[in-house]
Amino acid sequence: GLAARVLARTDGERHLTDLRHLAETLHAASRGEARGGGDRARGEALGPAGLVAWLEQEMRAGVGDGVDERTRRLDSDLAAVQLVTIHGSKGLQYPVVYLPWLCDRYVSEPTVPLFHLPPDEHGHRSRAIDVGGESGPHWRRSCEEHQAEDAGESLRLLYVAATRAQSQVVAWWAPTNNTPGSPLHRLLFGRTRGVSSVPPTVPLVTDDDAVDRLAALEQAGGPVVERAVPVPLTPPAAPTAPPTLAVRVFDREVDLGWRRTSYSALSAADGASHEPVLPPTSEPEVVPRDDEPEDAGAAPSGEAAGEIVGDRVSPMAHLPVGATFGSLVHAVLEHADLTVPDLAAEVAGLVAEHRAWWPVADLDEAALTEAIVAVAASPLGPLAGDRTLATLPPADSLRELDFELPLAGGDLARGPAGPDAGSVVLGDLAPLLRAHLPEHDPVRSYAAVLDADEVLAGQPLRGYLGGSVDVLLRLRGAGPGGADRFVIVDYKTNWLGPRGEDEPPLRASAYRREALEAAMGGSDYPLQALLYAVVAHRFLRWRLRGYDPEVHLGGVLYLYLRGMCGADTPVVDGHPCGVFTWVPPVPLVEAVSDLLDGGAA
Repeated sequence: GLAARVLARTDGERHLTDLRHLAETLHAASRGEARGGGDRARGEALGPAGLVAWLEQEMRAGVGDGVDERTRRLDSDLAAVQLVTIHGSKGLQYPVVYLPWLCDRYVSEPTVPLFHLPPDEHGHRSRAIDVGGESGPHWRRSCEEHQAEDAGESLRLLYVAATRAQSQVVAWWAPTNNTPGSPLHRLLFGRTRGVSSVPPTVPLVTDDDAVDRLAALEQAGGPVVERAVPVPLTPPAAPTAPPTLAVRVFDREVDLGWRRTSYSALSAADGASHEPVLPPTSEPEVVPRDDEPEDAGAAPSGEAAGEIVGDRVSPMAHLPVGATFGSLVHAVLEHADLTVPDLAAEVAGLVAEHRAWWPVADLDEAALTEAIVAVAASPLGPLAGDRTLATLPPADSLRELDFELPLAGGDLARGPAGPDAGSVVLGDLAPLLRAHLPEHDPVRSYAAVLDADEVLAGQPLRGYLGGSVDVLLRLRGAGPGGADRFVIVDYKTNWLGPRGEDEPPLRASAYRREALEAAMGGSDYPLQALLYAVVAHRFLRWRLRGYDPEVHLGGVLYLYLRGMCGADTPVVDGHPCGVFTWVPPVPLVEAVSDLLDGGAA
């Protein structure tokens, strides 16, 4: 299964070619046929231990010593010019075939004639070899038979070569000393109309006779003739005086306002010094998630949540915290099919697989598996009609929706994206939040955050905004008139309860709705929710026929996984613990989308 596994990877042909090349080189070394190897002379067969030492020595030797085996092979020759022998091309086909040497065949007197005897009474012709020498009684006839059969074989090779092409054959003819016995010359100039035989040799013809003969063949439906006429060589250009050398001077202005950014880069308060961030890839993430700090929104030690009916200890109460753990959980949820009958086996396999990418120390894989299975069975609240992730088929779950949005004309070479453009900054979101959201809305509080932090609010929105939405869910029949609604889902593994050796275990009540609203208000998640709502709005506007945001745009679900305990997750005032719901007003989403596009605040 090696070839199938390797070819399934990105750039699989390249990897498989390198593996085969290395295997062939090692095989040659094991038989004493490989070149190189320093003190190990060619001809010395190597065992496994010797092969390892030989390979290490070859790797240390590097490149540049002329060893052919170190020249990397083409991963595929499907699009390359191939040089093959006529014998080697039998049974193959190529789009275009070039035949440069069919008019060149040197005919010599055989030293040991090889030929076939006349057929016997059964029609069988035996092969023969004449070793009698020039003084033998049959020598001349043997030589004639040898040359006749050789001439016939050259015609068969001409047929093989000319029938390899799918679309075009290009052959060359030129009068040389070796032309009279060549198969192409004999076929074109030795065979006359109505005669099937081709003579073994044909005398040379003049250029004018050749032109007339080939023109007649072309008029009769034969090959198209193109004359290779020498052209005068282009005289070399007169040498010019070398330019005067000088150190280049950087005299341009760098537009520091244009950048590729992301939610994480914007939410880092010191946006002016934050490194530009490219949109993250989805398979796999290469850096841990940085939007889930360990103590974001954590309740002070000893703070009680009050009595909640059916309160439960979180399935993740004894699991680690940190960015690496969050990335591991995200990777498992990204790739898991949560609708399979044996979900525990599905999740356990993915946990073991992705832990190689995200090595979490002291991880109880069984406990993590149980916790993720509980998440899949937890109700998602009234916004999702109390559906669960386990009831939503993969076809209704678009995971890791990568996006890259131009900001304020960031995709334009001139105009709004110029260095003098744009006064749109992140702080321009504040008046929009106040204009469209009521006082009690948890996202509205982000306007005060922008007002209080000039560095955060002063970041220009010009260039590109990239990122990846965890999931875009399709809820079939959940909208008005039975229309489908689309909901943004973002997974969070934040620890919100009290921490400490003397504190009680983390419980679901730490993730009740008012606690989640406080956690949202004390973080930059409102910015993320708003940006992701715009991403969903633009994506659906682009891809969904008859899109109406009032009908199809469903809102945002932030799933705080540590508060989701399965089917019996506590429900407070109709909202299950661990699920934060926010439905942004459509006018706000459209206003923010216009703002990101460079519109007026």
